[in-house]
Amino acid sequence: MENKYFAVGSRKTASAQVWLTPGKGEIKINNCSAKDYLGRVDLLETVLAPFKITNTLGQFDLVCKVAGGGVSAQAAAIALGTARALVSLNSNLRKTLKSAELLKRDPREKERMKYGLAKRRKRFQWTKR
Repeated sequence: MENKYFAVGSRKTASAQVWLTPGKGEIKINNCSAKDYLGRVDLLETVLAPFKITNTLGQFDLVCKVAGGGVSAQAAAIALGTARALVSLNSNLRKTLKSAELLKRDPREKERMKYGLAKRRKRFQWTKR
């Protein structure tokens, strides 16, 4: 059986399950090619960032299952999962991935709606008379 490396990444409400296997560099997201699923070049660059930083581009096949959130958050979740899977594959890559801040989960979430306000922080206009 060939080696498979698994990791989970998340961003906002998106979560990604990532499997890395030695291969030719094919990327499948929800049984679809990455270019078709993401649709934008910048999101594809986000997904490929861990491979580019560690000079492993084209050495591994990436299979992802993503759910929740938007496409941008899903791309960031895949990047985090990929970085974690690369670290489980080779612990020497941890330093380069950490210095590039690819092992850090982005903590920003959607702010909750507060009562008495028009939006999350916007207030209603105040009139004296």
